[in-house]
Amino acid sequence: MKYLTSELLKVIADYQGKFNGAYSIREDGECVARQTSENIDIVSKTDKPGLEVHVKPGTKDEYVYVPACVTHGNVDDLVYNDFYIGEGADVTIIAGCGVHSDDEDEARHNGIHRFFLGKGARVLYKEKHIGTGKGQGLKRIDPVTDAFLEEDATLEMDTIQISGVDATTRVTKAELKARAKLLVRERILTEGEQTAKTDFVVDMIGEDASADIVSRSVARGHSFQSFDSTIRGLTRCSGHSECDAILADEGRVLASPALEAAHIDAALIHEAAIGKIAGEQLLKLQSLGLTAEEAEEKIIAGFLK
Repeated sequence: MKYLTSELLKVIADYQGKFNGAYSIREDGECVARQTSENIDIVSKTDKPGLEVHVKPGTKDEYVYVPACVTHGNVDDLVYNDFYIGEGADVTIIAGCGVHSDDEDEARHNGIHRFFLGKGARVLYKEKHIGTGKGQGLKRIDPVTDAFLEEDATLEMDTIQISGVDATTRVTKAELKARAKLLVRERILTEGEQTAKTDFVVDMIGEDASADIVSRSVARGHSFQSFDSTIRGLTRCSGHSECDAILADEGRVLASPALEAAHIDAALIHEAAIGKIAGEQLLKLQSLGLTAEEAEEKIIAGFLK
């Protein structure tokens, strides 16, 4: 494993020289390290690049790490990872991605993840993205997530794009059966000429399923972000979609939340708010001795926390 890969892993997956749990580390399109456990098996796909992760029913409090790193330009990494979570299991999956380029060539990672959660299973999925390097080559990360939740299953997604990613398109689709729960917390920062597009589609097909999608973003410089979400209630269920964005400089944000109710007891809500940093917040922090730039950084860090 390259030194640069280990440095990226520190940021995206809290790597401290080793992982405690099952893991598969991907570097420039290849697996460079892998470990399984008694309850978690990781095997390579035979028909395409990627993994199958199998978590045994009843597994509790275990971790699975599947980070991916691109360390130079002229790499277009595509991976297909499938996660099969056994009935009643409760695990944390960490799947960060870092892309680096010091030259003129594009560095890109596209991870297509599918989650199959058995009855009563619970997954905390954490995904952190970052782009680094001084090259002019575009740094892209384009994640796709498809989730299928059986009865009483819960998927909690905690995703964050820190900085340095020039372009990203993030697509998430989910299908929820009876009493299944989807919780999403997304945070995105764009600067300069960067673009970020997010697209959520959630179908609640089982009674008393619920979805709660919250996106917080900051658009600086001349960057552009778009947020699209569609929540469909096909039976008695509850759904909530929220997009909060802060504009700085000449940044632009387009928020398009949509709801589709096909049942009289489908309770669906959406919210969207876009604005600048409140002047009184800046003044209060400046009165405590911070410069205007330091005050803005503090407010943005707190907003994206």
